[in-house]
Amino acid sequence: MESNDTREVTREIANAARAIRFANLPEDVVFLARQCVLDWLGVTLAGAGEPLSRMVREQAASEGGHPQATLIGSGGRVSLQQAALVNGAASHALDFDDVHTGMSGHPSVPVLPALLALAEYRGASAEAFIAAFVAGFEVECRVGAYVMPGHYATGFHATGTLGTFGAAAACAHLLGLDEARWLHAFGIAGAQAAGLKSMFGTMCKPLHAGKASANGLLAALLAQRGFTSNTAVLETPQGFAATQTTTPNAARALSGLGAGYEIRGALFKYHAACYGTHETIEGVLRIKERASLQPADVREIRLTVPPGNLTMCNIQQPSTALEGKFSMRFTAALALATGETGEQAFTDAAVRRPDLISLRDRVRIEAGGGAGTTVRIELADGRALEESVNLQVPATDLQQQWQRLEAKFRSLAAPVVGAGRASELADAVRRLETLPDMAAVPRLATAPAPAALPA
Repeated sequence: MESNDTREVTREIANAARAIRFANLPEDVVFLARQCVLDWLGVTLAGAGEPLSRMVREQAASEGGHPQATLIGSGGRVSLQQAALVNGAASHALDFDDVHTGMSGHPSVPVLPALLALAEYRGASAEAFIAAFVAGFEVECRVGAYVMPGHYATGFHATGTLGTFGAAAACAHLLGLDEARWLHAFGIAGAQAAGLKSMFGTMCKPLHAGKASANGLLAALLAQRGFTSNTAVLETPQGFAATQTTTPNAARALSGLGAGYEIRGALFKYHAACYGTHETIEGVLRIKERASLQPADVREIRLTVPPGNLTMCNIQQPSTALEGKFSMRFTAALALATGETGEQAFTDAAVRRPDLISLRDRVRIEAGGGAGTTVRIELADGRALEESVNLQVPATDLQQQWQRLEAKFRSLAAPVVGAGRASELADAVRRLETLPDMAAVPRLATAPAPAALPA
């Protein structure tokens, strides 16, 4: 569906992001950027050990290439695009990474792998890195505002599609491209942007993040060389919006542009599953704790959820760990029966456990009329317990959020790199903008020999 709005959406979004400078960033924005980096490093280190990450890593190794950037976890060195692809897929492998409702996806996993590889290779300063990351974050959310909700409802995975623009913008910012090359980078990104929601619960969902990162990096590098594209890719006839949404909205995309920062809407995960399941998990856990419930006490669990959840995380009978992360029914059963929802709780064996299947099959789901989820647990003795949860509001206490994220990071990173190196890495991120360049970060984010992952 084409929009009648004649504004130059591509140019306005690009120029606003291009104008971002570290010296002008508010303190809370810089702090949030550091939090995104810390969280991304933790989930990437843990995700690097997943089978899908090993496969992508082995494919990169089989291709060879110049050793330009570091693979998180293994310490192997590969080409820039290979690093973006491998680290991007690894960082989304556990589906434990940050989210943003404005883009209906995961903002850091497409942007940071490409940006860190490029920053490491070029010896970029941490200040330049942070400014570029904030710019990439801004772009993917603004493009999201332009094409949502139709883009997601049609079946596109926003992390893969919008993330390609975000990665391209972050890399263009770090490269210091002029306006014309920024616009060409956007066009090249749009020509590659892809990702399907039908792949949720499979290895292709994390691959979307890796491809978005690698493709966005390629877009910026080609634009730097003078490669051309349609510079109005977002709004042009038969362009990105015309082909990938039924609800283009330039006014929403450009509202307040340059006056605030989308990174302030970042949301972080504390359960290793699709964010759409988190309200269900939290509601079940709160009731379980309050009433000391056991599975045998429960006759039925009723979930009233946002309508979008029905097509995002509603796999009825998951048969793999990845599918379990996209099943409100299974995550409700897992939370009630075990109270454990970290990455180690989601296994192929868990989704096949007879007791969890029995409890899962007592979960009923219906769409509600607004934000948030209501969990109603009906007990065998006739009582009913209810909890309403809305996790769409960003935290206001950023210091407390850092503490929670650092605890999460240590739990993910220490088994891979050791407790000592995890502490060094957390400290480096805490004072990120004071680092002379970004090379120290990927160097610390590697497993010491002999426990290194295969390159």
